[in-house]
Amino acid sequence: MRMKPPISSTYERENDSFQYELYVLGPCLLLGLICTEEYTISDILWSSSIWLESVAILPQLVLLQKAREVENLTSDFVGCMGAYRAFYILNWIFRYFAEDYVNWVGWIGGVVQTGLYCDFFYYYARSKWYGSKLVLPGAE
Repeated sequence: MRMKPPISSTYERENDSFQYELYVLGPCLLLGLICTEEYTISDILWSSSIWLESVAILPQLVLLQKAREVENLTSDFVGCMGAYRAFYILNWIFRYFAEDYVNWVGWIGGVVQTGLYCDFFYYYARSKWYGSKLVLPGAE
């Protein structure tokens, strides 16, 4: 995060309360240790990075859920990020049948990441279909 104006003037620390250190980093490192194929530093870091990539959107989704009303640029960005991962899954299916390619850690991480986007996709598609602003349901 840029800490100089103009970006820092719009940052609201009280709304950015997701504890990624607790809920994301530790579990991803643990999964990286458990799910690695070879116990080398590079393989453990690679496996951890795949798990981290799959849940890296969580702080953004939590922040959007708190704000409820999402700006068009932000909703388009998050929608494109989710679509990119969904297209990756199509690529993996093709490569599995064409090249007999298997990457279980990447596949499971990709499915987890795409699953995290599903709720957002529903409201994003609805807002685009009806031409309205994206408003997420709030936790009352």
